[in-house]
Amino acid sequence: MSIKEIIKKFIPGFLLGWYHKLLALAANIFYGFPSNKLIVIGVTGTNGKSTTVHLIAKMFEGAGFKVGATSTVGFKVAGEECLNKKKMTMLGRFALQKLLRQMVAAGCRYAIIETSSQGVEQFRHLGVNYDVAVFTNLTPEHIEAHGGFENYKKAKGKFFQHLTAKPRKMIDGKKINKVSVVNLDDEHAKYFAEFSADEKIKYGIKNQSDVRAENVALGSNGVDFTVRGVLFHLNLLGEFNVYNVLAAVAVGLSQGLTLDTISSVLEKVRGVPGRMEFIDEGQNFKVLVDYAPEPESMRQLYKTVHSLQFIVSGAKIIHVLGSAGGGRDKSRRTILGGISAENADYVIITNEDPYDENPMEIINQVAAGAAGKQDGVNLFKILDRGEAIAKALGLARENDLVIITGKGSEQAICVVDNKKIPWDDREKVREILKNKF
Repeated sequence: MSIKEIIKKFIPGFLLGWYHKLLALAANIFYGFPSNKLIVIGVTGTNGKSTTVHLIAKMFEGAGFKVGATSTVGFKVAGEECLNKKKMTMLGRFALQKLLRQMVAAGCRYAIIETSSQGVEQFRHLGVNYDVAVFTNLTPEHIEAHGGFENYKKAKGKFFQHLTAKPRKMIDGKKINKVSVVNLDDEHAKYFAEFSADEKIKYGIKNQSDVRAENVALGSNGVDFTVRGVLFHLNLLGEFNVYNVLAAVAVGLSQGLTLDTISSVLEKVRGVPGRMEFIDEGQNFKVLVDYAPEPESMRQLYKTVHSLQFIVSGAKIIHVLGSAGGGRDKSRRTILGGISAENADYVIITNEDPYDENPMEIINQVAAGAAGKQDGVNLFKILDRGEAIAKALGLARENDLVIITGKGSEQAICVVDNKKIPWDDREKVREILKNKF
């Protein structure tokens, strides 16, 4: 067993908590409390976190600031960017503090951190003095890991509670307020909005809010809407991305940016790696790679696909999916299979991130939810993910849509003993398409 596994197995839970807290303190001391020298924005929620982090980073960068960011998608320190190969949404205490220190050294003013509930439960947030806390939405996810939905919600609540537990900063002679940004359209908004902050900003589409999108128009080339009379045109797809943009707008306003500046900067954003990303190698059908690892994100994906009429009459949808192991919710597996079967003409179920579970058992559980599909006809169970993608691309005909979900831009498949096999869905698609066409 690794040292980490030995610690988890033999140290009681309450002592393990103190162990994590001491690590957070030690990391802070070692790297010189770097978050005190940055304006730190944390983004939490079930869906949209990575995209929101990306949008906030691009917004401040476009407004002339040096920015650092860390998310499931990637890492950024001023002008240097790379994809996240760690298979961690929120870095461990020492790695996170080291990255923050690098941001300080690079002259960054802002740091944007995707802040996960599991990271909060392991006290990785304790070493960070946040200035802005953003809540995107809350749907059932990581329920087994947290021991129930309420515990999952409370874990995210601990992050908002942490916001004002740390002292206010003075940066460039200016006092930095503690700000909460909450999606008012989410049914759990009230819970997050009640945590204390110097300034509270609510955003949404349906409810009257501080930052509200009006005249929303969803198109196949992007989204258009207005905020307080200012027009926003984004090269992003779907209503869910309107919410992600609104969260970024609220953060920008809290830091003194104007709506005109925010609009002009965000209009230049061309997308987020592995999030509703189309792969085009000259083929006569569409290939869409998206993360969508849990039921609500997959429903939103299909809602967008259908509303934008990506499928012409007579064309087929071919869906490659799986479900993660290693403590991720088993209950979602049949649900994912059901959503895919309901929306796609062909369902191809494959390996995703089994960790220490039997990958074929996971595949069979997902397949059990694909009611109405016939094995070997319009339902295929293929263990090798590359072979599954090749099968989907081989089935595709002119105007069809191949959807590949579960990993997005992730750079590895995690197997037993937490080993990582290098992987990128997008690169595998490109490789097959180049050889095929």
